[in-house]
Amino acid sequence: MATFDTSGLDGLIADMRRMGEYSGKVADAMCFAAAEEIRGAWKTVATRKRIRKTGQMIDSINYPHKVTDVGGVKSIDIYPQGKDSRTGVRNATKAFILYHGSSRWKNRQGRTYHWTDEADEMSAQPVQQRLEKMWDDFLETGRVPS
Repeated sequence: MATFDTSGLDGLIADMRRMGEYSGKVADAMCFAAAEEIRGAWKTVATRKRIRKTGQMIDSINYPHKVTDVGGVKSIDIYPQGKDSRTGVRNATKAFILYHGSSRWKNRQGRTYHWTDEADEMSAQPVQQRLEKMWDDFLETGRVPS
């Protein structure tokens, strides 16, 4: 769906690579911390925009507990998991329609269009602060942040 902008973290990422910590446990812990912040923002924005019918889509927003590395870029995909227990529709499909809109549900377009972008913008500052603190703590103590 949306891609989180890491431009505020370029210096931190460069330091991690220079010190050989970009592929280790520290980097993975930081990815999970960022995913927690972003997941919380997604749930907050979805709730605030009242895109709740049964609540299953919002409740299912999560991420796999595995960091992927594609072409030297670490990532974790955050999206609604599973299916609606009543309709069998994938929660990710519901989120996709709520993000892009649909000619079938015109009333949804104005209220929820690009809701995950808003959530990603909302989480940018908290993510940056949390990751900078984790990195500083690692540099001070040498321990992998939890």
